[in-house]
Amino acid sequence: MTTMTAQTTQVYQLLVKATPEQIWEAITNPEFTTKYFHGSYVDSTFEAGAPYNGYSPDRSEHWVEGEVLESEPPRRLQHTWRALYNPETATEPASRVTWEIQPQEDGTSLLSVTHDQLEGAPKTAESVSGTGWMSVLSGLKTLLETGEPLSG
Repeated sequence: MTTMTAQTTQVYQLLVKATPEQIWEAITNPEFTTKYFHGSYVDSTFEAGAPYNGYSPDRSEHWVEGEVLESEPPRRLQHTWRALYNPETATEPASRVTWEIQPQEDGTSLLSVTHDQLEGAPKTAESVSGTGWMSVLSGLKTLLETGEPLSG
C-alpha cells in the first residue's frame, strides 16, 4: 500500500483560452466564482490588506477566510487561506494562495496557482491537493472557454 502525503507547496498550471482580464474577472467576481469554485461566493475588494472571504452561495456559512497580501490586476493576486469548511482544517493556521496570469503569444493565458505555506496545515494540504484545486481550475477553464459551468 502506498500512502500519499500532500505537498506543503502545491503548484498548478494550465492554459486558458482567455485574456488576463477575463481570468482576473473570473477569480474576483462572485458571480463567476459561484459557478466553478464549489459554489463559493468570494468577497473582497482585492486590495492589499483587505479581507479575503469565501462563503456558501447563500452566504450563510463562512468557508474561507484570509487577507489579500498582493494585488496587481490583472496579473497577480496573493492571499492567505484558512479553510473553515471543515472542523479539522478550521483549527489550522493560514496558508497562502498565489494566482499568476501570463498572456501567451497565441491568445491564451498561462494561469499558475501556487498554494504554499502548508507546513502547519496538513489537513488543509490534503483537502486542496489533487482534485481539490484541479476541480476548481478545470471548472474555471471550462466556464471561460465555453460560457458554461462543468456539469455534475
